[in-house]
Parts: sequence; structure tokens; C-alpha cells
Amino acid sequence: MSKIIYMDYAATTFIKDEVLEEMMPYLKGFFGNPSSQYSIGLRSKMAIESSRDNISSAINCKSDEVFFTSGATEADNWAIKGFAYANKNKGDHIITTKIEHEAILSTCRYLEEEGFKVTYLPVDGEGFVNLDQLIDSITKDTILVSIIYGNNEIGTIQNIKEIGKICNEKNITFHSDAVQALGKVPIDVKDSNIDMLSMSSHKIYGPKGVGALYVKKGLKLHNILHGGGQERGKRGGTENVASIVGFGKAVEISMNTMKDEVERLSFLSNRMIEKLLEIEGAFLNGPEGEHRLANNINLGFRGVYGEDLVFNLDREGICVSSGSACQATSMEPSHVLLALGLSRELSKSSIRLTIGENTTEENVDYVCEQINNIVNRIRTVRK
Repeated sequence: MSKIIYMDYAATTFIKDEVLEEMMPYLKGFFGNPSSQYSIGLRSKMAIESSRDNISSAINCKSDEVFFTSGATEADNWAIKGFAYANKNKGDHIITTKIEHEAILSTCRYLEEEGFKVTYLPVDGEGFVNLDQLIDSITKDTILVSIIYGNNEIGTIQNIKEIGKICNEKNITFHSDAVQALGKVPIDVKDSNIDMLSMSSHKIYGPKGVGALYVKKGLKLHNILHGGGQERGKRGGTENVASIVGFGKAVEISMNTMKDEVERLSFLSNRMIEKLLEIEGAFLNGPEGEHRLANNINLGFRGVYGEDLVFNLDREGICVSSGSACQATSMEPSHVLLALGLSRELSKSSIRLTIGENTTEENVDYVCEQINNIVNRIRTVRK
């Protein structure tokens, strides 16, 4: 194996040099606890607030509406559980979709065990929510709608602005998991009437183990972590200063480069989709064009198991996945692909390729060639 070609950027990304450089002083010299009153502690506190400013600017909210977490899974749990418990006197009904990340679905299933009612909206063959179905699902007891911004498996970008408008008109709180969308889609929580937004660092070339939740000022939300008075009394625990600094720097870089990078990734992903669809029996999962995340390619190959493709590509030094990294060890077909209407067999024949900063046109052409060879080889063996 001469080199690694990484095409699983939706699972995680490497830390950029500029991000790591920004983090290093807070791992060594400025290691002080940000709750301390002496200079190295105050320096840490200032660094956290600078990162908070970067993130609030990226999504158009106030700085004190951003709360740091250990990642998007915590942010999702906090948004849904925290809001549900704090507002159960107003209603007990939550609306989400069948194609959410497992962090949302597991949280909603947990709340069902706690007595809450949850509606899981279906999607069409490209992964879009029907807005009329959303409206029809709203009842007098509906307190929260949670719909993913850009899907992690098939790249579908929902009509977030219209969903936010519906929720705003119905006086229902709207949460969105924007983990895959941040840095790839312009996000404006005010314009889109988003009340809570989950974000993650390690999807945008920042460190793992840190994320954030935007919470609109005035929203009632119970804490799920209790401890000291950190994060303005909302999330106990000494802050992960260096990682928060890295997250803030990664957001700053992604905002500065997003327009050009999205254009480049769109060209490469479109090229890849076009080439792979030339393979007999290939089919695209999710939408084409502007309503798909620029770096996402999800295709199936009839008569070939996605797991076999992943294994054989890995032997060639090519890293792809058969779905979400959080469910990579499961032998069950993707719940997202099943929700599109695919059979279990076709769902198991799909792979996800997500490209990023180090992906080149040469990489794309080489990977397409290797996939074509492997698909044909597997089909020949199975005949």
C-alpha cells in the first residue's frame, strides 16, 4: 500500500496545522483553569470567549447564545432532553424525521420511555421532508421540532428556512443538527428561525471531543450536566480550553474558505457521481445538485455488498464507509436508506464517499477506477 486516499470526511477530519498551532499554547504555557482569577486562568477565559465570538459570527447569533459541549451528541441530547423536561407543562409531543442521526433518534426513543410522544416524519426518495406532512403532524401538544440540516449519509439539505417559518408561525421551538452543514452551507439562525443548533468541531478540521449548542436567548432549557457555574451556569465542568480554541479557529478558517471550497468540492463530487453511475447497476442515493452537501457521494451497486466494497477498497489504501461512522459496526442496513424506500438488499449494497481538503481530481479518477474494477470482480466471483 503506497498511500492512503481518505474519502470519509463526514466521519471525521484531520486537524489543520493552523488549528493545532492555535491550540498548542493552551496545552502548555496557558494551561490555567478559566474559572481562576490569575493571569493564566484569565488568558484561558479570554481564549474561550474569542472562540465563542467566532462561532456566533458564523451562524449569526449573539455570543452568549453559544454553549460549548463535549461534541454534537451531547448538544443533541441537551437540546432535546433539556427542552422537553423544561417545557413538559406546555406539551409532550416532539416531531423529528426518520433520517436523523442516531444521537437524535436514540434521545427521542428515550423520551418516549419517559412518557413523551414522538412523531417520526417519513421522507421522499431523495430524503426530503414533506412540509405539508410536517404541518399536519403538529398538534396542540407539540413543543419541539428537530430536523437535521444536512444529512450525514446521503447529503440531503432540508428546506430549513421554510421549516423554521412553519415552526415560528405555530409558536413551536425548532432545533436542527447542523453537524455536516457547518462550513459547507451558509447558516443564519435568525433568518431561518432556528431556536437551537448543534455543531461539532471534528467535522471541520478541528479537534475531536468538542462541540457547541446555540440556544436562542430566553429559551427555557434544563441542564443535563450539573456541577460548577461554567458556561454561565448551564453546563458544569472545567472547559476543554485547547479544544475550544481549536474549534473556534476551525470555524474561522471554514467561514473564510467556504465559498471557494464548496465550489471545488461540488465539481469533484459531481465528477465522481457521473463516473460511478456509468458502472452497470449503479444508483445514486439522495438528491442531485444544489440541495446536496457538496462533499457527499452515496451510491449503491446492485449485486455487491457495501461492506465488501469497503473491505476491498481498504486493501487498496482507499478509506470509504458503508454509512454513518457511529453505526459502522452494525450489520443492519442504514435506517436512512430504508427511509428512502430502498429494500434491505439495496440498502446493504451502498457506500458513502465524502471528500475534503486533500481530495484531488486525480484521487477521484483513481478511486472511480478501483471501484469499477472491484465491483466487476465481485460480480464475476458471485456468478
